[in-house]
Amino acid sequence: MSSHLQYLDLFDAHRHAIDAHSTDALNAPRQRAAAALRRTGLPTRRDERYRYTNVEAAFAPNYGLNLSRVAFPVNVADAFRCDVPNLSTSVYFVVGDAFLSTTLPPTPLPDGVEVMSLAEAARRWPQRVANRYATLANVEADGLVALNTMFAQDGLYVRVASGVRAERTIQVVNLLRADVDMMANRRVLIDIEDGAEAKLLFCDHAMDNRRFLSTQVVEAFVGQGARLDLYTLEETHAQVAHFGHTFVCQQAHSQVRLGAVSLTAGTSVQRVGVALAGEGASVDVCGCTVADNKQVADNGVHIAHRAEGCSSRVLYKYVLDGEARGAFAGHVLVPHNMQRTTSEMRNANLLATREARVWTQPMLEIYADDVQCSHGSTVGQLDEAALFYMQQRGVEANEARTLLKFAFAAEAIDQIALDVLRDRLHYLVDKRFRGELRGCKGCRLSSH
Repeated sequence: MSSHLQYLDLFDAHRHAIDAHSTDALNAPRQRAAAALRRTGLPTRRDERYRYTNVEAAFAPNYGLNLSRVAFPVNVADAFRCDVPNLSTSVYFVVGDAFLSTTLPPTPLPDGVEVMSLAEAARRWPQRVANRYATLANVEADGLVALNTMFAQDGLYVRVASGVRAERTIQVVNLLRADVDMMANRRVLIDIEDGAEAKLLFCDHAMDNRRFLSTQVVEAFVGQGARLDLYTLEETHAQVAHFGHTFVCQQAHSQVRLGAVSLTAGTSVQRVGVALAGEGASVDVCGCTVADNKQVADNGVHIAHRAEGCSSRVLYKYVLDGEARGAFAGHVLVPHNMQRTTSEMRNANLLATREARVWTQPMLEIYADDVQCSHGSTVGQLDEAALFYMQQRGVEANEARTLLKFAFAAEAIDQIALDVLRDRLHYLVDKRFRGELRGCKGCRLSSH
C-alpha cells in the first residue's frame, strides 16, 4: 500500500478526534487537503522538486500520532540553558506540535506582540486566523503540505501589530519527545503588520533516541514597510526526518531575511516559497548545511517577483562528508513587466570525500528586460595545494582540513544579521567539523 493511503485511512478513521482536539479554523481545510492528497499522493522521484529524496520511504514506517493531544512530560523550568548565550530572547517551547503554555517565567512582551498556541489564537480571534490560515500553503501543489494540513491540530502563532517593533528576539524551541517512534505535524502562522518588526529564531531538537518524522508548514505575512528576520537552527539526530515548508508573502518595501543552519540531522528537506507582492520588497535567503555519514540534506527555494523594483538574494552552502547526500534547487521567476528587478542566486558545495554527492540546479525564469539577475553553482573538493601549504607551515593535516571547511562555510553564516547568533554559530560549526557537537549541549532537558 502506498504510504499516503495509510495516512488517509488513519484520517478517515479518526477524523472526529482530530477535529475535536483542534479548532474550526484549522479544521476547515482538512477535507480539501485530504482530497488533494488522495489525488496527488506523496511526492515521488518523478516530481522534479523531490527527485533526489525518497519521500515514500520516509513516510512508510508505522509512526505514532498524538491525535488525542496527550501531554508528553517535559520539565523545562530551571533546566533550559540557551545554546546561544547572551542572546536576549523571549523563549517559548513547542513539544511535537503542541505549544507549551507554562514553561519558563514569561518575558513581558510589548503591547501589540502576541506569541501563543495557534489553536488558542484561533479560539480567541477565529476570523483573524481563518483569513490567514492555509492561504499561502497550497494543498493542491504539494502532497506534503496537504498531509500536514490534514493532520495539524496546533502549532505557533506570532503577530506583531502595525508600527510595533519587537526588540527582543522571539526564540522558539521545537522539541521532539516520545517513548515510541512518533510523527509530529506542526503549523506556524506569522503576521507582521505594516511597519512592524520582529526577529524569530527556531531551534529544533530531539530529546529521545527514537525515530521521529516531523512536518512543518510556516505561513508568514509581512506587511508594507515591515521587517521579519527568521532563522532556524537544526540540531537533532540521525533518526530524525524533517520536511519543512516556509511560505512568505511580502508587501511593498518590506524586508525579509531567512536563514537556515543544519548541523545534525538524519534527513532534512526544506522548501521555501517567497512572493514579492509589493513594489520595492526585498528578501535575503541563506543556508548552511553540514552533513556526514549517510545524512540527506535537500533544499529548494522559489522566489516570485510579482511587483516592480524588488530584489532577492539567495546563498546556500553545503559541506558534505562521509556518504552524505545533498540537493539544491533554486528558481527565481520574473514575469512580464516586472521591471527594475535585481536577483542573485548562488549555491556552493564542498565535498570532503569522494563518496559524498550533491545535485544542484539554480534557475532563472525571466520575462522582463530591465533586470539585473545572475545565478551560479559550484561543486568542489578540498584544495590540495592549500592543504599542502598549511602542512608545510606546521598545521596538522586534520586541523588544516577543519580550517578549510570552516572558512568555506563561514560566508553563509556571516549573512545572519544577529551578531550574537552569528558568533555562536561560528563556534557550533567549528565544533561540528571537529566531531565535538552532539546535539544541543546547552540544553539540559529531562522528563518527569
